[in-house]
Amino acid sequence: MKLTKHAHACVTLGKDDTRLVIDPGTFTPDAAEAVSRAHAVLITHEHFDHFDEKLVAAALEAQPDLQVYGTAAVAAALGSRNGRVHAVSAGDTLTVGSLTATVHGHRHALIHADIPCPDNVGYLFDDGALYHPGDAYFVPGPPVRTLLLPTSGPWTKLGEAADFVRAVKPERIIQIHELMLSDLGQQSTAGLLGENGLTGTPIGRLEPGTTVQL
Repeated sequence: MKLTKHAHACVTLGKDDTRLVIDPGTFTPDAAEAVSRAHAVLITHEHFDHFDEKLVAAALEAQPDLQVYGTAAVAAALGSRNGRVHAVSAGDTLTVGSLTATVHGHRHALIHADIPCPDNVGYLFDDGALYHPGDAYFVPGPPVRTLLLPTSGPWTKLGEAADFVRAVKPERIIQIHELMLSDLGQQSTAGLLGENGLTGTPIGRLEPGTTVQL
């Protein structure tokens, strides 16, 4: 499996001839290009930085074979599109071409008691090869080799992030959702949460456009 990092929380996964895009939101400048080459789009939750509704709706019109998976709110926003939009929740399994994912978690992490928490799901791919948690520190249970770790945003706390990594026990971490951190902030976060910090786990910072083999 190959992973391409895009800006913020968006990534592309490729295996054999299958391509999936996760969380193409409005903070990702090349989201439309990534989605145009995808067989499926997976959305963790409805917030605009993860789900550009207009972009995904346009892609569904332009790409007759495109499938979209997301929470009930995401599915309701897009409509059925002749059965190509699928609502998923914890415990579900989905397969697109060569890639299989199980669905984990229920709710977005708390920002503040006055701000509602939408549903949020994470996707665990290919028997633990990769876990994208969306905006939550939900531990999926099965072993995880590569964890995509959110490191900035109004809900994130580095102490909770460290405990999340310790609970998941991945072999390595790749930062996502890092757009709100300066370069110095990203370096500091990596130092605190990485191999020589609180988790003892190697942490990678990938520039948008970078592709790595998992």
